[in-house]
Amino acid sequence: MKKQKVSSAVIRRLPRYYRHLNDLHLAGVERISSSALGKSMGLTASQIRQDLSCFGEFGQQGYGYNVESLRGEVSDILGMNRGHTAVILGAGNLGRALLENFHFQRSGVTLAAAFDVSPDIVGRTLSGVPVYHVDQLEPYLKESPASIGVLTVPRGVANAIAARLVAGGVKGIWNFTNIELRLDSTGVIIEDVHFADSLLSLSYMISEEP
Repeated sequence: MKKQKVSSAVIRRLPRYYRHLNDLHLAGVERISSSALGKSMGLTASQIRQDLSCFGEFGQQGYGYNVESLRGEVSDILGMNRGHTAVILGAGNLGRALLENFHFQRSGVTLAAAFDVSPDIVGRTLSGVPVYHVDQLEPYLKESPASIGVLTVPRGVANAIAARLVAGGVKGIWNFTNIELRLDSTGVIIEDVHFADSLLSLSYMISEEP
């Protein structure tokens, strides 16, 4: 149970906690101290304890954290066990790369379907995911609700497609279109992925090196 409003900085660190804890679990590590976990992540022990305290008390003084137990707790916090289902809008180059290479299931998300307009793709099954024509989006969502829409469509249709997803009951949009979506609904969470922003940040940092 959350004790307080959780800052976006803490939320952004939660997947990192899960990755580190999962690696430790796979390596057979049974317990770890906050200082050891912080050192491996480039954080302080105090930061670790402060972040986790937003959600409850998980460690024991003198023992540290049980790795398997804490991994499960963080997984629950991230909603990995809530049966989220996703659909991809746009099965072109980027959409297809996600279909074929990104392991949605490892994040607790089932990728159920993809939608496109190309006759070369519609009607096919890519990596076990059926591809439907985008005209079938509304009836599909009515019969098979999805909580997440993955948006990889061209910029010119991004807002219109996003609005259709929201009208179909989607609660969150993973937006790869490189534009800021403008939606009337305030209850939908949008996670923007800007590859160029990350590259330009890297460019700045290496340019500042002496």
